[in-house]
Amino acid sequence: MVDGQLRTTDVNRIPLLDAFLSVPREAFVPSRLRSLAYIDEDLDITPPGSGERRFLMEPSPFAKMLQLADVGPADVVLDVGAGSGYSAAILSLVAGSVIALESDAALADQATARLAELGYDNVAVVQGPLPAGYASEAPYDVIVLEGAVDEVPQPIFDQLKDGGRLVVVEGHGNAGIARLYVRQGGSISGRRGFNAAVRPLSGFRKEKAFEF
Repeated sequence: MVDGQLRTTDVNRIPLLDAFLSVPREAFVPSRLRSLAYIDEDLDITPPGSGERRFLMEPSPFAKMLQLADVGPADVVLDVGAGSGYSAAILSLVAGSVIALESDAALADQATARLAELGYDNVAVVQGPLPAGYASEAPYDVIVLEGAVDEVPQPIFDQLKDGGRLVVVEGHGNAGIARLYVRQGGSISGRRGFNAAVRPLSGFRKEKAFEF
Protein backbone atom coordinates (compact mmCIF):
# COMPACT_ATOMS: atom_id res chain seq x y z
CA MET A 1 0.00 0.00 0.00
CA VAL A 2 2.69 2.50 0.98
CA ASP A 3 4.87 1.84 -2.07
CA GLY A 4 2.06 1.31 -4.57
CA GLN A 5 -0.49 3.90 -3.45
CA LEU A 6 1.12 6.56 -1.27
CA ARG A 7 4.61 7.13 -2.65
CA THR A 8 3.26 7.04 -6.22
CA THR A 9 0.84 9.90 -5.39
CA ASP A 10 3.54 12.15 -3.92
CA VAL A 11 3.07 11.31 -0.26
CA ASN A 12 6.68 11.67 0.90
CA ARG A 13 6.72 12.75 4.56
CA ILE A 14 8.62 10.01 6.40
CA PRO A 15 6.67 10.15 9.71
CA LEU A 16 3.42 9.85 7.76
CA LEU A 17 4.64 6.92 5.69
CA ASP A 18 5.91 5.23 8.85
CA ALA A 19 2.47 5.64 10.45
CA PHE A 20 0.77 3.94 7.50
CA LEU A 21 3.32 1.14 7.66
CA SER A 22 2.70 0.69 11.38
CA VAL A 23 -1.11 0.71 11.73
CA PRO A 24 -2.80 -2.60 10.81
CA ARG A 25 -5.62 -1.42 8.53
CA GLU A 26 -7.23 -4.86 8.55
CA ALA A 27 -7.93 -4.48 12.28
CA PHE A 28 -10.36 -1.63 11.60
CA VAL A 29 -12.58 -3.18 8.93
CA PRO A 30 -15.31 -5.85 9.19
CA SER A 31 -13.99 -9.40 9.08
CA ARG A 32 -15.54 -9.99 5.65
CA LEU A 33 -13.33 -7.20 4.22
CA ARG A 34 -10.00 -8.00 5.84
CA SER A 35 -8.57 -9.55 2.69
CA LEU A 36 -9.40 -6.27 0.89
CA ALA A 37 -8.18 -3.91 3.61
CA TYR A 38 -5.26 -2.50 1.61
CA ILE A 39 -6.90 -1.96 -1.80
CA ASP A 40 -7.15 1.56 -3.18
CA GLU A 41 -10.90 1.94 -2.65
CA ASP A 42 -13.18 3.24 0.06
CA LEU A 43 -14.37 0.37 2.27
CA ASP A 44 -17.92 0.09 3.60
CA ILE A 45 -17.75 -0.13 7.41
CA THR A 46 -21.46 0.53 8.03
CA PRO A 47 -22.62 -1.35 11.15
CA PRO A 48 -25.65 -3.64 10.74
CA GLY A 49 -28.88 -1.68 11.17
CA SER A 50 -27.26 1.74 10.77
CA GLY A 51 -29.32 4.30 8.87
CA GLU A 52 -26.32 5.94 7.20
CA ARG A 53 -23.65 4.25 5.13
CA ARG A 54 -20.14 4.87 6.41
CA PHE A 55 -16.83 4.32 4.68
CA LEU A 56 -13.15 4.03 5.49
CA MET A 57 -11.47 6.46 3.11
CA GLU A 58 -9.03 4.95 0.63
CA PRO A 59 -5.39 5.36 1.70
CA SER A 60 -4.02 7.79 -0.91
CA PRO A 61 -6.42 10.75 -0.52
CA PHE A 62 -6.40 10.34 3.26
CA ALA A 63 -2.59 10.40 3.37
CA LYS A 64 -2.46 13.37 1.00
CA MET A 65 -4.91 15.28 3.20
CA LEU A 66 -2.74 14.73 6.28
CA GLN A 67 0.33 15.81 4.36
CA LEU A 68 -1.53 18.91 3.18
CA ALA A 69 -2.42 19.73 6.79
CA ASP A 70 1.23 19.33 7.85
CA VAL A 71 0.27 17.47 11.03
CA GLY A 72 3.08 17.60 13.57
CA PRO A 73 3.97 16.01 16.93
CA ALA A 74 2.74 18.95 19.02
CA ASP A 75 -0.67 19.21 17.32
CA VAL A 76 -4.04 18.55 18.93
CA VAL A 77 -6.27 17.08 16.21
CA LEU A 78 -10.02 16.73 15.87
CA ASP A 79 -10.88 13.75 13.65
CA VAL A 80 -14.47 14.27 12.45
CA GLY A 81 -16.15 11.04 11.39
CA ALA A 82 -13.55 8.74 12.91
CA GLY A 83 -15.54 5.61 12.03
CA SER A 84 -13.93 2.45 13.38
CA GLY A 85 -10.81 4.31 14.51
CA TYR A 86 -8.27 3.74 11.72
CA SER A 87 -7.85 7.41 10.89
CA ALA A 88 -7.39 8.26 14.56
CA ALA A 89 -4.74 5.53 14.89
CA ILE A 90 -2.77 7.01 11.99
CA LEU A 91 -3.13 10.52 13.41
CA SER A 92 -2.05 9.37 16.86
CA LEU A 93 1.39 8.49 15.46
CA VAL A 94 2.02 11.87 13.84
CA ALA A 95 0.20 14.23 16.25
CA GLY A 96 0.37 14.97 19.96
CA SER A 97 -3.20 13.96 20.78
CA VAL A 98 -6.41 13.15 18.92
CA ILE A 99 -10.09 13.69 19.65
CA ALA A 100 -11.92 11.12 17.51
CA LEU A 101 -15.50 12.29 16.97
CA GLU A 102 -18.05 9.70 15.83
CA SER A 103 -21.84 9.97 15.60
CA ASP A 104 -22.65 6.25 15.23
CA ALA A 105 -22.71 4.53 18.63
CA ALA A 106 -21.65 1.12 17.28
CA LEU A 107 -18.69 2.58 15.39
CA ALA A 108 -17.67 4.67 18.41
CA ASP A 109 -17.68 1.54 20.57
CA GLN A 110 -15.63 -0.35 17.97
CA ALA A 111 -13.13 2.48 17.75
CA THR A 112 -12.77 2.76 21.52
CA ALA A 113 -12.18 -0.96 21.93
CA ARG A 114 -9.79 -1.39 19.01
CA LEU A 115 -7.67 1.68 19.77
CA ALA A 116 -7.32 0.59 23.40
CA GLU A 117 -6.50 -2.99 22.39
CA LEU A 118 -3.73 -1.81 20.05
CA GLY A 119 -2.29 0.71 22.50
CA TYR A 120 -3.10 4.05 20.84
CA ASP A 121 -3.41 5.80 24.18
CA ASN A 122 -3.26 9.44 23.01
CA VAL A 123 -6.71 9.14 21.37
CA ALA A 124 -10.03 9.95 23.05
CA VAL A 125 -13.13 8.71 21.22
CA VAL A 126 -16.19 10.89 21.75
CA GLN A 127 -19.72 10.57 20.41
CA GLY A 128 -21.87 13.36 19.01
CA PRO A 129 -23.25 14.96 15.85
CA LEU A 130 -20.44 15.40 13.33
CA PRO A 131 -21.45 18.83 11.93
CA ALA A 132 -21.21 20.32 15.44
CA GLY A 133 -17.59 19.33 15.94
CA TYR A 134 -16.51 18.95 19.57
CA ALA A 135 -16.31 22.36 21.16
CA SER A 136 -15.49 21.26 24.71
CA GLU A 137 -11.91 20.35 23.73
CA ALA A 138 -11.41 23.21 21.25
CA PRO A 139 -9.45 24.99 19.92
CA TYR A 140 -7.62 22.51 17.68
CA ASP A 141 -4.40 22.81 15.73
CA VAL A 142 -5.78 20.54 13.00
CA ILE A 143 -9.27 19.38 12.02
CA VAL A 144 -9.74 16.54 9.53
CA LEU A 145 -13.10 15.64 7.98
CA GLU A 146 -13.21 11.98 7.01
CA GLY A 147 -15.31 12.18 3.84
CA ALA A 148 -16.75 14.49 1.23
CA VAL A 149 -19.04 17.35 2.28
CA ASP A 150 -21.03 20.06 0.53
CA GLU A 151 -19.54 22.70 2.82
CA VAL A 152 -17.85 23.00 6.21
CA PRO A 153 -20.25 24.21 8.93
CA GLN A 154 -19.25 27.40 10.71
CA PRO A 155 -19.21 25.74 14.18
CA ILE A 156 -16.34 23.53 12.99
CA PHE A 157 -14.37 26.47 11.61
CA ASP A 158 -14.92 28.21 14.96
CA GLN A 159 -13.05 25.40 16.72
CA LEU A 160 -9.77 26.06 14.90
CA LYS A 161 -6.92 27.62 16.87
CA ASP A 162 -5.25 30.74 15.45
CA GLY A 163 -2.88 29.30 12.88
CA GLY A 164 -4.87 26.08 12.82
CA ARG A 165 -5.50 24.05 9.67
CA LEU A 166 -8.56 22.21 8.43
CA VAL A 167 -8.53 19.69 5.57
CA VAL A 168 -11.64 18.46 3.81
CA VAL A 169 -12.92 17.19 0.48
CA GLU A 170 -15.64 19.50 -0.81
CA GLY A 171 -17.94 18.28 -3.57
CA HIS A 172 -18.90 14.77 -4.53
CA GLY A 173 -17.73 12.16 -7.01
CA ASN A 174 -15.33 13.39 -9.67
CA ALA A 175 -16.14 16.98 -8.68
CA GLY A 176 -14.52 16.51 -5.27
CA ILE A 177 -11.61 18.78 -4.36
CA ALA A 178 -9.43 18.50 -1.26
CA ARG A 179 -8.94 21.93 0.32
CA LEU A 180 -6.79 23.33 3.08
CA TYR A 181 -8.24 26.08 5.27
CA VAL A 182 -6.12 28.14 7.67
CA ARG A 183 -7.30 30.45 10.45
CA GLN A 184 -5.38 33.69 10.83
CA GLY A 185 -6.86 35.88 13.53
CA GLY A 186 -10.54 36.29 12.78
CA SER A 187 -10.39 35.19 9.17
CA ILE A 188 -10.30 31.84 7.37
CA SER A 189 -8.49 31.45 4.07
CA GLY A 190 -8.61 28.40 1.84
CA ARG A 191 -6.73 26.95 -1.08
CA ARG A 192 -7.16 24.03 -3.43
CA GLY A 193 -5.08 20.95 -2.72
CA PHE A 194 -5.89 18.18 -5.19
CA ASN A 195 -8.78 16.40 -6.90
CA ALA A 196 -10.31 13.66 -4.75
CA ALA A 197 -13.31 11.41 -5.34
CA VAL A 198 -14.20 10.04 -1.90
CA ARG A 199 -17.43 8.90 -0.29
CA PRO A 200 -19.66 11.46 1.44
CA LEU A 201 -19.54 12.02 5.18
CA SER A 202 -22.88 11.53 6.92
CA GLY A 203 -24.69 14.68 8.04
CA PHE A 204 -23.03 17.24 5.76
CA ARG A 205 -25.48 17.39 2.87
CA LYS A 206 -26.61 20.97 2.25
CA GLU A 207 -30.36 21.42 2.17
CA LYS A 208 -31.55 22.46 -1.27
CA ALA A 209 -33.04 25.95 -1.20
CA PHE A 210 -36.40 26.57 -2.88
CA GLU A 211 -36.03 28.41 -6.15
CA PHE A 212 -38.72 30.19 -8.13
